[in-house]
Amino acid sequence: MKKKNLFDSPHHQVFPGVSASAFGGEKVMLMHAILERGATVPEHSHPEEQISFVLEGRLAFQIDGEVCEVAAGEAVHIPSGAAHAVRALEPSLVVDVFSPVRLDLIEKLGG
Repeated sequence: MKKKNLFDSPHHQVFPGVSASAFGGEKVMLMHAILERGATVPEHSHPEEQISFVLEGRLAFQIDGEVCEVAAGEAVHIPSGAAHAVRALEPSLVVDVFSPVRLDLIEKLGG
């Protein structure tokens, strides 16, 4: 069994104004991210499917050219291979779920 407190774990900067901590199993992982108001995650894509759940704040997601705002308590699905970007409209806390595990993030963030 593995266990990790994502709130208390060290968070590492992944982009300016965005820091994160990760926790992974064999086929799925979580990433806890803290975004400052105005922070952006540039457009990118990855083969892993993603669900982003906003715990606090409000974010603007652009997914395959479509923009949607996601507020606290809401989640958004990002299909495998979809081009996407994020902008923090408010200071925000987010839990991202990836399947399968994003090895690049686990190696960078620990987990």
